[in-house]
Amino acid sequence: MSAITVRTETMIARDGTPLVADIWQPESGGPYPVLLMRQAYGRRIGTSLCYAPPEWYARHGYIVVIQDARGRGGSGGAFELFEHEAADGSDTIAWAAGLPNSTGEVGMFGFSFQGSNQLLAAGMAPAALRAIAPAMIGWDLRQDWAYENGAFALRANIGWATQLAAETARLAGDEAAHATLYAASRGSAPGGARPAYPPHETLLARYSHYVRWRETPDAGSYWDRISPAAHLEAITELKPAVLLIGGWYDSHLPGTLAAFRALSPVLDARLIVGPWAHFPWDRYVGERDFGPEAITDIDQRQIAFFDAALKGRTWDAPRVRLFDMGADCWRNLSDLPTPTTTFSLSGSGRAAIDTRDGRLTETADHISTERLTLDPWRPAGPCGGSFGLPPGPVDRAKTDARSDVLTFTTTPFTQARLLAGTVSATLAVESEHPSFDLHATLSRIDMAGHVWPLAEGFTVAAEGRITVPMRGTCATIGAGERLRVSISLACFPAFPLNPGDGTPAPEASIGQSLVTIVHLRCGAGESELALPWHDELPASGDPL
Repeated sequence: MSAITVRTETMIARDGTPLVADIWQPESGGPYPVLLMRQAYGRRIGTSLCYAPPEWYARHGYIVVIQDARGRGGSGGAFELFEHEAADGSDTIAWAAGLPNSTGEVGMFGFSFQGSNQLLAAGMAPAALRAIAPAMIGWDLRQDWAYENGAFALRANIGWATQLAAETARLAGDEAAHATLYAASRGSAPGGARPAYPPHETLLARYSHYVRWRETPDAGSYWDRISPAAHLEAITELKPAVLLIGGWYDSHLPGTLAAFRALSPVLDARLIVGPWAHFPWDRYVGERDFGPEAITDIDQRQIAFFDAALKGRTWDAPRVRLFDMGADCWRNLSDLPTPTTTFSLSGSGRAAIDTRDGRLTETADHISTERLTLDPWRPAGPCGGSFGLPPGPVDRAKTDARSDVLTFTTTPFTQARLLAGTVSATLAVESEHPSFDLHATLSRIDMAGHVWPLAEGFTVAAEGRITVPMRGTCATIGAGERLRVSISLACFPAFPLNPGDGTPAPEASIGQSLVTIVHLRCGAGESELALPWHDELPASGDPL
């Protein structure tokens, strides 16, 4: 490959706004397809968090374009979260397709904001867009980014809005606001009388989307406008090749899995899920070392994917590739499995006091009731998993020992079994309170007694049989190991405390929160855990 040249160019969007991009291009040869990333954090950040640098991709025979999104970096206009990504993305694709020595075909890549904006651009059906590789995305932004099953994602929303607001204030020359926001980003967990109304809320309202996300109802044109899910039909008509990338401990995993479920029946869509949190994509996650196979090879796989979609080469890759967090290897599957086996929850009434009491069995046990209490003075919090800091596999044995956490555990397995796919719990609950929350965590207990979270979910609930979606997982459960499901009424400060009086949790004050008591009905047809078991282990590893 010839030397790589770098230059900066400005294009003009349809409304006259200038958008600035850096371009890496082989000096000779070609023509070459274009790989495009549209950045909310500045084109100088570019690919640095999770991917190889742009020149690496250019050396594989691509023109690489890293563009500042509207209102970011050197681009003009105002940054209004996701509002302009469809039109600006479509305009940029048309412009990039016309770059000198381009084949006229464009692929997009990037994660988080840079992943979701690919799908929004695809929703405009730009003819030159032939392939997209969205990683760790929102699909329905209200349901799987701003909220989780009706619960406001308190800590994540405040943290991300503070980061975006700080950059907007900096670009506006508001040094005092930037300093305040920077300090807030380094501060303690959400607190105050009303945690969803942080001390720097005035600045969040001025420079970010935070207040709008907190206060906009779950139905309406705003969420449709910024959510890829609302543009499924147009994406389907465009028919781009799709490579979706996720992490078992990524906060955006529900959106990534939902996108695959929606797109895979109608498009050439592939899915890769590693053992990672949002970033970095490495072997060390939480308190575990997943071994050398967990070190990201997403760059190489993206090149193989784009070579197939944009250069006509062969890519014999599995449709679904999942990292097995028990055997520390990759598994190849033909689809993303759904639950096949139901486990029943049972106990003697002491499952919150003694972690040996609650049972998780494939055969329904006797009818019983377990009591769960939320004391607002000492609410249960996250421990690793998708909601904790740090995220990932963090031993939650001490968290499970709390008296406000119910635990239900299997007996040791006599032979290894693979758990791979989506997970859910259905909990039969009774309470005098009109509203409360449920947090459910599935964990693997290894031979040393460490309790490693595998999958979890959180939902706003009311009396009845309530389903708690718990994302998904892939893990071999070895002989002698056990599974556990843990249930609590809070996951603070990942989510605000439900006051128990019917007031929406983001609006409630800490002092308003009531001691909440919920009874969990156990036994046949009552509280159950649905798991995707596999009797035979799928193949591990695959060629690029």
